[in-house]
Amino acid sequence: MIDKNYQPADLEGRMSLVWEDARAFSAGRPDRRDADPFTIVIPPPNVTGSLHMGHALNNTLQDILCRFERMRGRDVLWQPGTDHAGIATQMVVERQLMERQQPGRREMGREKFLARVWQWKDESGGTIINQLKRLGASCDWGRERFTMDEGLSKAVVKVFVELHRAGLIYKDKRLVNWDPKLLTAISDLEVQQIEVKGNLWYLRYPIEGKTFNPEDPTSFIVVATTRPETMLGDSAVAVHPDDERYQHLVGKRVILPLVGREIPIVADTYSDPEKGTGAVKITPAHDFNDFEVGRRHGLPQISILDREGCIALVDNEDYLRGLPEGSEEFAREFHGVERFAARKKILERLETFGFLERVEPNTHMVPHGDRSGVVIEPYLTDQWYVDAKTLAKPAIAAVKSGATTFVPRNWEKTYFEWMENIQPWCISRQLWWGHQIPAWYGPDGKVFVAETEEEAVSHAIAYYVEQEVITAEQGRAMALDRNKRAGFITRDEDVLDTWFSSALWPFSTLGWPDDTPEVKRYYPTNVLVTGFDIIFFWVARMMMMGLHFMKEVPFSTVYIHALVRDEKGAKMSKSKGNVIDPLALIDEHGADALRFTLAAMAAQGRDIKLSTQRVDGYRKFANKLWNASRFAEMNGCTVPVGFDPASAKETLNRWIAHEAAAATREVTEALEAYRFNDAANAIYRFVWDVYCDWYVELAKPTLLGEDSPAKAETRAMVAWARDEILKLLHPFMPFITEALWESTAKRDGLLTLSPWPHRTDVPTVAEIAALSAASFGDPLVPPVLVAFNAASFKDEAAEAEIGWVVDLVTAIRSVRAEMNIPPATLMPLALVGASAETKERAPRWSDVIKRLARLSDISFADTAPEGAAQLVVRGEVAALPLKGVVDLAAERTRLAKEIAKADADIERVDKKLGNEKFVANAPEELVEEEKEKREAALARKAKFQDALSRLQGVG
Repeated sequence: MIDKNYQPADLEGRMSLVWEDARAFSAGRPDRRDADPFTIVIPPPNVTGSLHMGHALNNTLQDILCRFERMRGRDVLWQPGTDHAGIATQMVVERQLMERQQPGRREMGREKFLARVWQWKDESGGTIINQLKRLGASCDWGRERFTMDEGLSKAVVKVFVELHRAGLIYKDKRLVNWDPKLLTAISDLEVQQIEVKGNLWYLRYPIEGKTFNPEDPTSFIVVATTRPETMLGDSAVAVHPDDERYQHLVGKRVILPLVGREIPIVADTYSDPEKGTGAVKITPAHDFNDFEVGRRHGLPQISILDREGCIALVDNEDYLRGLPEGSEEFAREFHGVERFAARKKILERLETFGFLERVEPNTHMVPHGDRSGVVIEPYLTDQWYVDAKTLAKPAIAAVKSGATTFVPRNWEKTYFEWMENIQPWCISRQLWWGHQIPAWYGPDGKVFVAETEEEAVSHAIAYYVEQEVITAEQGRAMALDRNKRAGFITRDEDVLDTWFSSALWPFSTLGWPDDTPEVKRYYPTNVLVTGFDIIFFWVARMMMMGLHFMKEVPFSTVYIHALVRDEKGAKMSKSKGNVIDPLALIDEHGADALRFTLAAMAAQGRDIKLSTQRVDGYRKFANKLWNASRFAEMNGCTVPVGFDPASAKETLNRWIAHEAAAATREVTEALEAYRFNDAANAIYRFVWDVYCDWYVELAKPTLLGEDSPAKAETRAMVAWARDEILKLLHPFMPFITEALWESTAKRDGLLTLSPWPHRTDVPTVAEIAALSAASFGDPLVPPVLVAFNAASFKDEAAEAEIGWVVDLVTAIRSVRAEMNIPPATLMPLALVGASAETKERAPRWSDVIKRLARLSDISFADTAPEGAAQLVVRGEVAALPLKGVVDLAAERTRLAKEIAKADADIERVDKKLGNEKFVANAPEELVEEEKEKREAALARKAKFQDALSRLQGVG
């Protein structure tokens, strides 16, 4: 029996256990040995993470696809796992040590600290996995992987070594995003651009050979900068080659204020004549753009900061080279001063000597570490790099050829822009938690890259014996005795960027580099579902690595979903206080309601504006299905063995079969095209509008009447249509559908493993005729077993008849609502100039139409009665007399006022949207809100205009 009340919390945990006990989501099930595989790899969430709304959307969409394809008979592998999240995890454990007043990682040493991190991971990591299960994610949980488990670590080392041997991994000194608090390079994704109210300082740089005079503009050139402290590392001033103001100065030199270094004036298109003074200081070691200018002009790279963001000038050969006598004192004065304190001192000195021309307020974006919160420093340092440009070429060609396609297609442009302008990929991080780089250094700094220390030692011994640094006998002794080679070679302390290991995710999780059956069966994967923000960081790198090592693209389709915003369209953030917790929504409304909300709003290319009211609305939707299923159960609705809906004789029952087929086609086609919102809305309409509001309502007289073949058929049909609903709805709302299937279907097997309502072979005319010839419910007539094609069945005649009833009642209800006619007021209806079909069907449905439309009588007429509103229903006129029922004059006045009010609202919004300043300066969500107000006002106006037009011909 179905419980009286729908309680998501009661059934969701129970259904999870049912699936788990049955190993329902396991790939490679014996019954699917010959089925086509369907593979999705989960974007591995950080092991430190907890479920946020982005995860909820991403995993809901993946789960819909997996459940859909599983029901279509495919061997589905949804590969789960988590990412070790280098910085995030190391910070968690270091913070824990600090809070407990325990020794820090430096005091503990690398080995003990890493043991502590593994302990934390085993005890507390992976919380998000259980949260994904609460969401209903149907991953093959028995195959869960971790980016630092033994198999994946083996793959990472092999890839690093092979790419190094091929010259595609190398060490170089370049600028990186440096976090002065965490003391490591970080990726662009870990950099948060924050708007800061600062200043633009205009500095006078004296021209060489001229006597500097603040009052003489010909004696200096003015540059504008937001970072005056980095001027200590300037190696040029750049002007645009077409800027006539400075053409006479190109090739000359200026004297760097305070420092005394002579630096050239170069012509470079990087300088924008429209910004500042048109002249810019070039500091190659402290700005990414300046670094490229410096390379173009062969400028020296002078780093003036240390790892902690302090001025470092003493013993800094790059800084001291070529400086005049007395520079050492200045270097000692500023050495060790924190960068922002140094800024203040430098500005004071510049002003004192007349080098500061003016200061202007300037609001600009400043990069901050998303975890440390400090200002990120472009920092010149030795790091390991991947030759991404070379690896990107096949990845670009694969998308251009269509081997991999993006949905929506417009994201391919973003992919190409990034890939065609790709820079070397910095893969080293100054952390302890992560895959330690498999590189060892000899006593002279020679690098030996190998898969194991033993292999590296072997290479080093061979090299140094050949170089006669050690003897062959010493080499043999080192090879045999670890103690004798202590200190001979030292391993690189750095670890790899977490994106390096996750770039291998589609094949390393399947057991590569071993030649496993899983690699052969499940690679390449079918579709990747991910957010646009990691197209470059993850998608592109998986493409590069997959093509290089597997010689095939890692996935044929990349579905890019949008952001989940708050109900006003604002991006969710803790600082705004508008973050919606998906777990709280699950607690309150159930996972099914949240999942359906996200799917129903996941229109391609459009951000989701999530409101808790919408989630509550879909909770009500689930409740309606629950109550409809209880109604069916209480009225003895079951599907007899061998029943085929194509055998139904009753027009109403053939109509629901027709509508079910239409819904099946619509949902199937939408899911195949990744139009999740269209699929969700199609099943919603079928459940709420067609099945609950119309079919069950129209079937009630039969179900509540005397026993008859029609009643037996209707009972079977109500149950059959309910089962089709459970199948179609299951990918979206797995918990409630599985629970209802368990309670009502009364057959062996889980819904999640049941076939999707579709078959390729269409029933023949002879089969359908044989079924139709059988007297339904006659125990003497054996049932003819024919599988119903739920996607291909059509009965246009049934649709025409029942559709007419539905449309007629709907039109009458609309007029009653528009005219504010009370439900208790019964009205007559005249069918004007009715066709033969209408004259035939109207008497059959007269009682139903009168009950549902609140009519006193239905008659036929050649012309519309005086004072009647005329409704056109499927090409024919139905007249609803309003005289004496509605105060026509008052109603016209009311509708005119409503139209005028809507016009005023539209005009007010148009003024706002026509104001360029408002559109340019207002928050994006506010502009979007105004557009929505306009659309709502237009819809109101159209509704009132329709109502008014109905009254125009009424006396």
